[in-house]
Amino acid sequence: MTVNPELLRASAAHYINGELSIEAVALAEIADAVGTPVYVYSSAMFAAQYHLLTTALAGLPHLLHYAVKANSTLAVMKQFADLGAGFDIVSGGELSRVLAVGGDPAQVVFSGVGKSIEEIDFALKTGIECFNVESADELARISDRAKILRKVAPIALRINPNVDAQTHPYISTGLKENKFGIAQESALALYLDAQADPCIQVRGIACHIGSQIGDPQPLFDALEQLLTLVDTLKSEGIVLTDIDLGGGFGVTYDDEPAFDVTAWGSRVKQRLVDRGLRLSIEPGRFLTANAGVLLTRVEYLKPGEESPQTAHTHTSSKHFAVVDAAMNDLLRPSLYQAWHGVLPVSQHSQGETKSWDIVGPICESGDWLAKDRQLSLSAGDLLCVMSAGAYGSTLSSNYNTRPRAAEVLVNGTAFRLVRRRESLQDLLSTEML
Repeated sequence: MTVNPELLRASAAHYINGELSIEAVALAEIADAVGTPVYVYSSAMFAAQYHLLTTALAGLPHLLHYAVKANSTLAVMKQFADLGAGFDIVSGGELSRVLAVGGDPAQVVFSGVGKSIEEIDFALKTGIECFNVESADELARISDRAKILRKVAPIALRINPNVDAQTHPYISTGLKENKFGIAQESALALYLDAQADPCIQVRGIACHIGSQIGDPQPLFDALEQLLTLVDTLKSEGIVLTDIDLGGGFGVTYDDEPAFDVTAWGSRVKQRLVDRGLRLSIEPGRFLTANAGVLLTRVEYLKPGEESPQTAHTHTSSKHFAVVDAAMNDLLRPSLYQAWHGVLPVSQHSQGETKSWDIVGPICESGDWLAKDRQLSLSAGDLLCVMSAGAYGSTLSSNYNTRPRAAEVLVNGTAFRLVRRRESLQDLLSTEML
């Protein structure tokens, strides 16, 4: 098969003597040790992506808040905490994970449209850095809980700038038809109310317009809207200290050009250098997506048969490779029709090259990982689903009573299990007859 060089260039995976590896560890060795399906992550690539972003913003006061929703595995979070990252959370459960890895709650921003009373209380008692507030009702609830708990709640308003991020509609968050954020037209009055509230500390302004953004121009458009509002607030006597531009930097899944964070950072620094504002960003996918892969093994090959109908229409029959991973392990293809590269772990397969649909064993026609891939396959072959380090394990489920996959972290020549495979006993343990 022909391998897209962009796919390998963007990924932590590479071939060594015809065997696909992460860093210096052969993926076949990991599959033999822990079984399949299994997620495998590169510690070196996590660090490289982190340093790429921080270098792009060097010279500007800033803090990178890792978006936990992208990959909330404790070992992954611990590495980013050790690198100096704060965290962007969207639930009380994610805050518990931050505390479990020794993260500093004073470097945690709490986003999300539906914060419960219990979650707000937890965050106030823990002493988080900031609530990114997404509605007037939420601001009122935070104020009420802060008063009851005798706390002062630090807040920023998340502004919806009505900017099109030009991405998939499911991951667009900055348009008026999206559920996120506060309309710019309503923000001034809400800021004035918050400034007058003794239970609220107004700290900053925030936005997040979407994910998998390739063109930086929408990000710059949103920044200009925020800066206009910052100036308006200053004229009203409200001086902000923080500006949060969110994340959403696109990554290469197939042949998309890499997001130029150096050029983006240079322009952001030009606009913020004399503003006296500390910059926050909330990357997730950019840090983890191409640092991870999903290993799966071919269970059965189901070649299509030519029928009179397909012969008449000149339509090729479908060939299915049934693997042991499924939509419960990697939901993105079914949910977003997302494209993931698929490579053979060994380049020495003896099978005939055909166009295969890579499908799982779940009882749904939507259970597929990739379609129409030119591969030389035999039953028992290992396949590597690329770019699976973000929104892979975090979106996984137990549909069809399938235990969730194991996870492995590679560091140089060594690897270690960082999440064991669930057992059926794990799945049944919370239920009662």
